[in-house]
Amino acid sequence: MASLAVPTIDEIRRAPKALLHDHLDGGLRPATILDLAAEIGHELPAATPDGLGEWFVAAADSGSLERYLTTFAHTVAVMQTADALHRVARECALDLAADGVVYAEVRFAPEQHLEAGLTLPEVVEAVLDGFRTGSAEAAEAGRPIRVGTLLTAMRHAARSMEIAELSIRYRDAGVVGFDIAGAEAGFPPTRHLDAFEYLQRENSHFTIHAGEAFGLPSIWQALQWCGADRLGHGVRIVDDIAHDDDQSTTLGRLAAYVRDKRIPLELCPSSNVQTGAAASIREHPIGLLRDLRFRVTVNTDNRLMSGTSMSREMALLVEAFGYGWSELQWFTVNAMKSAFIPFDERLALINDVIKPAYAKLL
Repeated sequence: MASLAVPTIDEIRRAPKALLHDHLDGGLRPATILDLAAEIGHELPAATPDGLGEWFVAAADSGSLERYLTTFAHTVAVMQTADALHRVARECALDLAADGVVYAEVRFAPEQHLEAGLTLPEVVEAVLDGFRTGSAEAAEAGRPIRVGTLLTAMRHAARSMEIAELSIRYRDAGVVGFDIAGAEAGFPPTRHLDAFEYLQRENSHFTIHAGEAFGLPSIWQALQWCGADRLGHGVRIVDDIAHDDDQSTTLGRLAAYVRDKRIPLELCPSSNVQTGAAASIREHPIGLLRDLRFRVTVNTDNRLMSGTSMSREMALLVEAFGYGWSELQWFTVNAMKSAFIPFDERLALINDVIKPAYAKLL
């Protein structure tokens, strides 16, 4: 049952939010891309911040994950120096805090930032320092945010063990977990089984992009072969949910396992519409999955490519499904429960920050 009060986007922006699935190279400010591209002579498809922002959204509206991913060539190109990485990470923390995000896990692939001679540790340290700087500035401005970092390996490459080891090396310095990303079709998560087994031996956390462009086999492998703690997207789990003639639903074995084990789904509504995983926000499976009480979380994926923010994603769900503050709090608490930081720290954010703020809104 939706709450009676209809949250506006301005009100949502002031409410505390938790974000688990956000890509650093998918959230740059267009003005920053222009600045950094000018420094290295990289040619861009537009010459103004507004024009460039519009180009990214239009180019990502392809209905194909593979074509969507090609837009990253421009953002990654300008993120090849320590100064550029620091700037992008700092601005990411500030932008998320300004949108009311109190906890965020932001992921990036260190192996994609080596073209100008940086080493993998230098890439990680530049980003971590940028997040620390941005978070400190946000706190001084009265918008505290905690940013955890996920190190991503590219599923079509062969450096996942190296990146997994890097995530362990920096896990006490701000790295909270590991991820694999990239085109799913033809690159199953089991190709990186040695990295996942290593992380399990190290008592570490990891999520896997699965069930976005590819279906149930990708989700099954991520969970039952690789041992993922969360599913990056996971939207295609609906393929294992049958709708009966009497309007009831029946969960298949995999869907039931995901729900029963409370495996978090890092759902990204706008991004899923862009890549063709959902026809529209109103038709997005998040509505059904929420009604069935899966561990649903709301995420941005790539704020630049989707022209979005956490507040906008939640406002779109309010519009599409009639959600009120109780539903938005539910999504937020779900995300915080599913974060890769220690239990007592998650609990503190839920009980001291999130619930008191929503109590005033309900």
